[in-house]
Order: sequence, then structure tokens, then C-alpha cells
Amino acid sequence: MTLKELEKQLLALTPTEKTQAIQLLVQSLSNTWQGIEKTPGVCGGRACIAGTRIPVWVMIEARSLGYSEADLLENYPTIGAADLANTWAYAEAYSDEIELAIRENEEA
Repeated sequence: MTLKELEKQLLALTPTEKTQAIQLLVQSLSNTWQGIEKTPGVCGGRACIAGTRIPVWVMIEARSLGYSEADLLENYPTIGAADLANTWAYAEAYSDEIELAIRENEEA
């Protein structure tokens, strides 16, 4: 996708969506994600929910298998709704990374 193609879509967003898009771009440029961290030696260095050993790809895979957010919060009592929101945003921004982690896990 080119910037010119993206421009029309950006201009069509609501003010709230534009704010979210800006936040996403800033996070992407600074390579820091609130609530998501990568630590060498922890979960293979994969992106995890901060302060846990719960990889982002595990949450995405669980959601694709039909688990609801309520199910995830019940099964992972150490995380909260904000952690899930951070997880979904990270996974959307780095979908290739997450898909690769899922594939690698399936092959292991």
C-alpha cells in the first residue's frame, strides 16, 4: 500500500480513530509498546504481556480458537483488560511476527 492510497483511508477516520492511528504510529516508530515487552531468554525473546511470561501469539491463537476476552481474563488472572487491549494493538501492528510465532509453535 502506498502513502497516497492510505491518505484517503486516514482522512475518512473519525477523530477518535485518527488519535488511535497516531498513537499506533508513535509506538511503531519508538519500538516501545505499553504493556508489551521482549526479554532475551524469556519465551524465546517473543513479545509478551509485560511482567508475565504470556506471549502475545498465545493470546492471538486462543482468540482464533474461539476464546472470548472474558475467557482469557478468567484463565489468566494476572492480566487485565488493558493488557488484552495492548496485546491486540501489538498483534495488529506486527501481524507477520505473530503469524510466524504461531507457525513455529505448530511445527515444534
